[in-house]
Amino acid sequence: MTRFRPKDARELAELVAGAGAKGEALEVIAGGTKRGLGRPVETPHQLDVTAFAGIRSYEPEELVLTAGPATPMAEIARTLAAAQQVLPFEPGDWGPVYGAPAGRQTLGGVLVCNIAGPRRPRQGSARDHLLGFHAVSGRGEVFKSGGRVIKNVTGYDLSKLMCGSFGTLAVLTEVTVKVLPAPEATRTLVLRGLDDARAVQAMTRALNGAQDVSGAAHLPAEFGARTLLRLEGPAPSVEARAEALRRELTEFAVAEVLSDAAAMAPWRDLADLNAFAAEPSRALWRVSVAPQAGPAIAAAARKLEGRYLYDWGGGLLWIAVADARDSGAAVLRGALGEAGGHATLIRASESQRAEIPIFEPQPPALAALGQRVKESFDPARILNPGRMYREL
Repeated sequence: MTRFRPKDARELAELVAGAGAKGEALEVIAGGTKRGLGRPVETPHQLDVTAFAGIRSYEPEELVLTAGPATPMAEIARTLAAAQQVLPFEPGDWGPVYGAPAGRQTLGGVLVCNIAGPRRPRQGSARDHLLGFHAVSGRGEVFKSGGRVIKNVTGYDLSKLMCGSFGTLAVLTEVTVKVLPAPEATRTLVLRGLDDARAVQAMTRALNGAQDVSGAAHLPAEFGARTLLRLEGPAPSVEARAEALRRELTEFAVAEVLSDAAAMAPWRDLADLNAFAAEPSRALWRVSVAPQAGPAIAAAARKLEGRYLYDWGGGLLWIAVADARDSGAAVLRGALGEAGGHATLIRASESQRAEIPIFEPQPPALAALGQRVKESFDPARILNPGRMYREL
């Protein structure tokens, strides 16, 4: 396999245009920590974009950071922490889930996979914070979209299209993201001993209340039966809201209140999927569903000897299932048939990922739209072909 390492956007555009003319596909790679996410990509060449790294501009007072997409997330986090700021969508480090070392994932990988952590219900996902980008399309054309300001309405909002495209439409060369001040204080309320249904009720009550909850998760009995609720902001406000929420939830349990580092630790574990990193033989699913339907999906998971966690107030289940011929796809997607929602296969063996639909199968009209978008950006289908769907 040939590995190309372009040094700048001009050389990158020439390489992509040349590959398109020859019909030779390229696997786009930087940190490589998420090569196990999506269908296996079989190409004669790799396109190594690690040269597109480094923070280009950072204006803390404007809440804007511009960097090369291959910039390590660890570097981004250190730079933001020095100014007491954060990426508001709280992406986790999934490297260890795929057997890679922690600390190697890149900003571009997080964005194109549209990763978001426990703060997602309040702050949105990665696509909500990508303000603009420069890229090279599958046609070998250099283009840009968006800008360096939070309110930008010029042209089409291609930033949202790039996030979640898994590198199948274009190769990013520069990205600009919105950042926010880090919370001054954090408190996490822990309710112990709730079953799944009661935990979902408690999380729904908290999220629909007046205390501005920024995280709601539930770990079932296997993980100690803990329901976690997070509050963030100025210290006096957080203290008052934590006490108010504690009183509001007394019918469920007497809440323990964690502060500062202890309050943040469980949310970092959730974002990084640490509960599933040590079990690489288990297939891992991310299931989005209406919170009230979560316990029924969990019941289906138990039929597969599944280990599971709830995040996003019960609207997201992480489910690791014992080895099965179809990684549990038939059971889990069958359960979703009545409840609604969608299931994404986050981790499985290469052979299973080649056969099992990674993403929820699309209705014909949506699949046709996806084909037209791919045709517009990458008509020769040379960028990460088949990464999301066999035909794309």
